[in-house]
Amino acid sequence: MQKTIKHLLVTEEGLKKMEEEFEYLRTVRRKEVIDTIGIARAFGDLSENSEYDEAKNEQAKVESRIMELEEQLKIAKVVDESDIKTDEVSIGSKVKAMNLNLNKEIDYSVVGSTEADPFRNKISDESPIGKVLIGAKKGDVVEYETPRGVFRLEILNISK
Repeated sequence: MQKTIKHLLVTEEGLKKMEEEFEYLRTVRRKEVIDTIGIARAFGDLSENSEYDEAKNEQAKVESRIMELEEQLKIAKVVDESDIKTDEVSIGSKVKAMNLNLNKEIDYSVVGSTEADPFRNKISDESPIGKVLIGAKKGDVVEYETPRGVFRLEILNISK
């Protein structure tokens, strides 16, 4: 039985950010944490050294994130600009929608899960809003559920 390789869809910008974070963690942050461990070790008794414990915890977080990014970069697949359609929503689409509940226009960028930033309206294709937007066309009304109830969006425009 052949193993299926899952791809992690990302935009060109998302891939660049992942690569930059990976490189920063490997070359700068890792060294900073090692230096902090060395300083904390100099304080003496490690059994009651909170600075040392904190530095070791930070080292574990950094190493974990490096491994996570390494795996993500191995399976990352950039969404080709020419594959982004303007007749239906896909990863890489920019969507202008009218929130019918709030009577307010909202602009979304639909991105891969690693790039999501709800505060900047970068919506993951795996989020509740992203799931209903994927495949939607201009003029469609889609619904998604939140803890505050069901919200309805009318798709006004789709662009790259």
